[in-house]
Amino acid sequence: MRAKLDAETLLEIILLLILVWLVLAVIDAMLGLVGTILGLFPFTNIIGLVIAILIVLWLLDRI
Repeated sequence: MRAKLDAETLLEIILLLILVWLVLAVIDAMLGLVGTILGLFPFTNIIGLVIAILIVLWLLDRI
């Protein structure tokens, strides 16, 4: 059985995921810089935790 998605659609999905990854990396770097300047703890764990919580809430149809 063949897939119903075209190769171009899969490529667009992959490129979108890469774009999201890069945007999150930039946000993480900015928050890390602000945390370093203010002497706060690193924000990398908080960002990952927030993303994981949002995914779980979305899967449970709570958002």
